Amino acid sequence: MANAKQSAAGPGARPMARPLSPHLSIFRPYINMTMSILHRITGTANYFGTLLLAAWLIAAATSDAWFDMVSGLLATPIGLIVLFGFTWSVMHHLLGGIRHFIWDTLHGFSRGSVKLLSWLTILLSIALTGAIWMLAVSSWGKLI
Repeated sequence: MANAKQSAAGPGARPMARPLSPHLSIFRPYINMTMSILHRITGTANYFGTLLLAAWLIAAATSDAWFDMVSGLLATPIGLIVLFGFTWSVMHHLLGGIRHFIWDTLHGFSRGSVKLLSWLTILLSIALTGAIWMLAVSSWGKLI
């Protein structure tokens, strides 16, 4: 194939110079690119978080001892950080899905709308996670 291009230009012609992709050190990431990457990461994190949720539900269905053990693990500082991260991951992925649904309806494709929807996704995911955890902490122990 390369020979066909070279022979069409002439027997002594130099190969065509191809443009190089921008290097990461000079490329400025856009917010919608960052949100796309985060959407993939949160989708993966949700998979593992759902396994934790399933383990908690299985423990609840198995026995009080298993439920107390799993609940105790999730109530440790590391467990609470994991649960907080899982909550943010679910909220971010949910809002990213709503953003994609808006795009599926052929709306929100202007440059300003893309930026607005991307920033709303990150800001609302943080706000919703905070609201969920404030509600959870304020009612901690009151539901039992």
